[in-house]
Amino acid sequence: MLPTIAIVGRPNVGKSTLFNVLTKSRDALVAEQAGLTRDRKVGRGKVGGMPYLVIDTGGLTDASDGIATRITQQALQAIQEANKVLFVVDGRDGLTAIDEMIAQRLRSFNIPVHLVINKTEGMQSELVNIDFHRLGFSPVHTISASHQRGIEAMMETVLSDFSVPEESEMDEAEAGIKIAIVGRPNVGKSTLVNRILGYERVIAYDQPGTTRDSIFIPFERDGQKYTLIDTAGVRRRARIADVVEKYSVLKALQAVEAAHVVIMIIDAREGMTDQDASLLGNVLDSGRALIIAVNKWDGLTQTEREQVRYTLTRKLHFIDFAEIHFISALHGTGVGHLYKSVNIAWTAAHKHISTPLLNDVLKDAITRNPPPLSHGRRIKMRYIHQGGQHPPLFVIHGSQVDSVPDAYQRYLIRFFRDTFDLQGTPIRVEFKQGENPYQGRKNVLTPHQMKKRQRLMRFVRRSK
Repeated sequence: MLPTIAIVGRPNVGKSTLFNVLTKSRDALVAEQAGLTRDRKVGRGKVGGMPYLVIDTGGLTDASDGIATRITQQALQAIQEANKVLFVVDGRDGLTAIDEMIAQRLRSFNIPVHLVINKTEGMQSELVNIDFHRLGFSPVHTISASHQRGIEAMMETVLSDFSVPEESEMDEAEAGIKIAIVGRPNVGKSTLVNRILGYERVIAYDQPGTTRDSIFIPFERDGQKYTLIDTAGVRRRARIADVVEKYSVLKALQAVEAAHVVIMIIDAREGMTDQDASLLGNVLDSGRALIIAVNKWDGLTQTEREQVRYTLTRKLHFIDFAEIHFISALHGTGVGHLYKSVNIAWTAAHKHISTPLLNDVLKDAITRNPPPLSHGRRIKMRYIHQGGQHPPLFVIHGSQVDSVPDAYQRYLIRFFRDTFDLQGTPIRVEFKQGENPYQGRKNVLTPHQMKKRQRLMRFVRRSK
């Protein structure tokens, strides 16, 4: 197993900034706002040939409200999963009562704790350390995460007790089907993640905007590895005023790009809204395999269910490839069937089809339904090959293919989908116009052709 390091501390001491530095990424949201991080977030880093896992956590406080309690539970769970803890404090603020409370909690765990004094740029280390000696933690590291000062020396000390893992352990976290769960705020994304995992991995709370970051969670089921991606709720851009929410939405859209399969959640009580349609458009533009999950299905009457089915059939007629599941994330109804659809969609999106077989199928499609004429000229499709996967891309070469109507393109896509069983993934068809070998070349007449042309012109003039 890779060494696991948990980062804990009170809000706004620079934990997420340190996480980004340790992982050499920008995965964690960072802003001048306390309490930005809520769920625990896992990333990978490497120092001097030693790889490790690092867990970012929400700020620990003495508050006892609903969200604060859940943030604390997430942080305590991260401590239990870790081999060592980086206890981050603010060097400019000095020692606070909340720091002492956190230190007391950390002593109850049988885990080595490294005290990390952050935000010490422009300050003398000896003077900064004096205030924190009473906590009794050793060693003490004086760093500046925003300026990346003292980070490498700190990690070399932290990882000095571990041996370099084998290659199989280092690559273990990279495997699996990545599943992004997206939707509007408060439709049950985090509840579905917890239901799939079987425990409360992310904070699920009856309040829109609870999830602010994209959380990547690897797990395994029936020998198949997966990575769940819980995302923040996405609203239309015109309704987003808060800067943090803008970054959260951006992270959610980036998670869609990083995923193999997207599960789009729709609230059965509210039906398909304009916000859902806008988000669905972003998913379709990304080309990712798609599954639609209609959540909160248990609370509807039979009449309401029939109305929801009718509305979805009418509004989603253009997405004929996506499987629709009616589920209850809270009670688990229908959740188990999502795995089969995910596997089918992932297999279809990564399917490789040989060129000879593609050309035989294209010939069959043209024989059954030839393309229409374009300005009186016949459209000729001569050759096809697969240009990419995820989603499948088919490139067709020929003449007059620039004029292929949209309706005929949809016919070809349906034909390919039914023939190759490409369910759950969009299909893209690209046309390549063949070059005219005589384009730009002037036809020079021979002397015999010139005399013949002159005789023809004299005949035309006499006939007039």
